[in-house]
Amino acid sequence: MRTRILIAIAGVLVLAGAAVAYVGFAGARGRDVAATGAVSLSPGPRLLFRSTADADRGHVATVSVADPGGPRTVSPLSCSRVYAAGGTGLCLRPDGDLTTYQLAVLDAGLAVRREIPLVGLPNRARVSASGRMVAWTVFVTGDSYNGGRFSTRAGILDTATGDLAGTLEDYAVTLDGKPYQAADLNFWGVTFTRDDRHFYATMSTAGHRYLVAGDFAAHTIRTLRENVECPSLSPDGTRVAYKSAVDGDPARGWRLSVVDLSTSAVTPLAETRSVDDQPAWLDDRTIGYGVPRGPGHADVWSVPADGSGTPRLLIPDAESPAALSDGRTGR
Repeated sequence: MRTRILIAIAGVLVLAGAAVAYVGFAGARGRDVAATGAVSLSPGPRLLFRSTADADRGHVATVSVADPGGPRTVSPLSCSRVYAAGGTGLCLRPDGDLTTYQLAVLDAGLAVRREIPLVGLPNRARVSASGRMVAWTVFVTGDSYNGGRFSTRAGILDTATGDLAGTLEDYAVTLDGKPYQAADLNFWGVTFTRDDRHFYATMSTAGHRYLVAGDFAAHTIRTLRENVECPSLSPDGTRVAYKSAVDGDPARGWRLSVVDLSTSAVTPLAETRSVDDQPAWLDDRTIGYGVPRGPGHADVWSVPADGSGTPRLLIPDAESPAALSDGRTGR
């Protein structure tokens, strides 16, 4: 009897230990809990992103702003790059089983409103705060001046009128106050102002990279300053977050900074790793961005926009972030 009692007690202890181990494991894996459900792009306290988790890699998902590392809602929709604002989404994705791509303009319920074929590999996506304007960047090859290396193409669509700028290379360019033409013009990383007419972007030519200001209606572009890539306009329209090549050399990586458009004062951010992403304003004070972590994986991090603090892991196994919030942060 005594032996049976000891065995029973031992069994209870083993089961208790197993239960504790299970609870600990479940708690450690809590951030991986995902529920396939109705992802909404309507304004609200959520963060949109592209999942890089093994279980749902490539799928569009959201998390709560209050618990970005917690449970996520995952949609059936897959994108190579995604962004949303003002109830409009932009999904850059493969075109069926073909080795080509397309952009899909989405409504707040992820229904496709319009599809446009893309020539090149998806790289950047942006939507204006109102949801009216969408912009994209793709990598392309075959430009004679580029020796077989990748070039970039950026385009803009007015979803209200259907007006389409398939490439910003067709715009009239002013460089340092003078009209400029060159075969090696490249554009990428568009970000919109609140009037749905003007925008900022990156232009490269002759080995230089510029922050440019564009006018969608007038089809014009003018340079503002050098060594600015992938700009992102703040919700109040006064600052631009961007990446800049270290010592002007992209081979040495990029650092994130914010420039004040009225004073030209530059604030380096606390993130010291190289970041090859178009930053996104999560609110007036916070910048979000993706950092790769091994093949096929990435995480979304955030950092204060005033240069203070330290980088914070925001959403594990995620990239391509966008704050849905109240519809004011899309750029």
